[in-house]
Amino acid sequence: MAPDHVKMKSVIRVLQKPFDPAQIEFLGNVRVGEGGVPLDVVRQHYHAVVHATGSSVDRALGIPGEELAGSLGSGAFVSWYCGHPDHTKLQPLLDHPGVAVVGAGNVALDVARVLAKTADEMAATDIPDPVLDVLRSSAVRDIHVLIRRGPQHIRFTPAELRQIGELAGADVLVHDDGLLAAGVEAPEDRRHRQMLDMLAEWSATEPAGKPRRIHLRFLRSPVRIIGTGGRVGGLVVERNTIRDGRVVGTGEQETIDVGLVVRAIGYDAEPIPGLPFDPATGTVPNEGGRVLRDGRPVPGAYVTGWIKRGPTGVIGTNKADAVETVAALLEDLPGLPEPAHPDPAEFRAALAAHGVRPVDWTAWLRVDAEEVRRGGLRGAERVKVAELAEMLDAAHGATTG
Repeated sequence: MAPDHVKMKSVIRVLQKPFDPAQIEFLGNVRVGEGGVPLDVVRQHYHAVVHATGSSVDRALGIPGEELAGSLGSGAFVSWYCGHPDHTKLQPLLDHPGVAVVGAGNVALDVARVLAKTADEMAATDIPDPVLDVLRSSAVRDIHVLIRRGPQHIRFTPAELRQIGELAGADVLVHDDGLLAAGVEAPEDRRHRQMLDMLAEWSATEPAGKPRRIHLRFLRSPVRIIGTGGRVGGLVVERNTIRDGRVVGTGEQETIDVGLVVRAIGYDAEPIPGLPFDPATGTVPNEGGRVLRDGRPVPGAYVTGWIKRGPTGVIGTNKADAVETVAALLEDLPGLPEPAHPDPAEFRAALAAHGVRPVDWTAWLRVDAEEVRRGGLRGAERVKVAELAEMLDAAHGATTG
C-alpha cells in the first residue's frame, strides 16, 4: 500500500484487534521452506495451513536493454519506498529528469505519484528516512506513464486517477493522439465514464507550470531501452493503433529521454515448496481455496489471495476471497486429521530446533511503538523501521537510536 495512502493504512487498527486479546497467536520472522522451518514440520503442529504468499515477482517486458542499471520492476521499487526489509539496498537512479513508468494500472499511478510529490509532502507519511533522503535529492521532473491502449481502455480506478490531478507540485499532461478531442464512445461503466471525463478535462487544460509533470502517454509501447555507460539512457517507444479491438503497432517510433524505467505490468508468483504449482497462471491449483493435487483436495492445505487466483484485484477483492477460503476450511475442519503435535510449546521448540527465533505479538508491539516514536520525531503518525536488523532489535527490546 502506497505510503501516502495514510487513511487507508489505518486498516492496521482493525487487523490488530484479534491479536490483542490473544485470540490469535502471532509468530513473525518465521520463514517456511528453504532457510527456515519445512512445511511438513508446520503441518505436524496444525490442523490446517492457509497460504497467502501473494505474487511478488515482477514480470519482464522482454525487450532489449532491460538488464541495464536503472531498469527495474514496480514490485521492487514499491517495496523500496514502502520500507520492505528485502529492498532497502535498491538505490534507484533518480539523478535524471526523466522517468518512464510502463503500465496501465493503479501501481503505475502510485509510482508516478510518489515520484511527483515533494519530499515535504512525503515526510507526513510512514516512508523510511533513508528513502525520504533519496526523494529529497531527486532530479526527476518528467514522469512518463506509457499505456499501450487508448483512454477508453484504462484499468485505473477513479480515486487513484483523481489523486494525480490533485498534486500541488505536478501538472498532468494527456498525450492521446487527439482521441478524446475527437470524441470517445461513452462506456457503460459509471466509474469508467468518470475517468474519461477527468482525462478530457486535463487534455483541454493548459499546464499551470508546476515544477513536475506526469505525462499520460496512451497508445505507446516500449520497444528498446537505450544504454549509456551501462545504465538506462533513453527508451524507444512505438505508437500503436486499435484495429478490431486489438492493439497494433504502427512502426512509428520515438525516443523518450529517461534515466529510469519502471515496469508495472503485473506480477508472477513463486512456487511454494511442498505444494503443486501452475506456472501458466502463477497459482496453486485449488477449488474455492482448497489446494488440489491431481484434481483431489490436499487435506488441511488452503490458499487465499493472489497465490489462489492470480495477481488481480484490490483489498476488497482479497477480503471476499479470504471469506470463501475460510468458509471451506471451517466446513472441512471436523473431518481433518489431528496434528501429531498440537501443543503450541512443541511448535516453538520445533522452530528453535531449526534456528528460528520468532517475533511474538508482544515483540511486534515493540516494533509498532518504535515506528510511532520515529514518527513523532518527524511529525508523522509513524515512520517505518525498514532495516531487518533494526526491526529485530526493536522487537527484542534492544536499545534504538
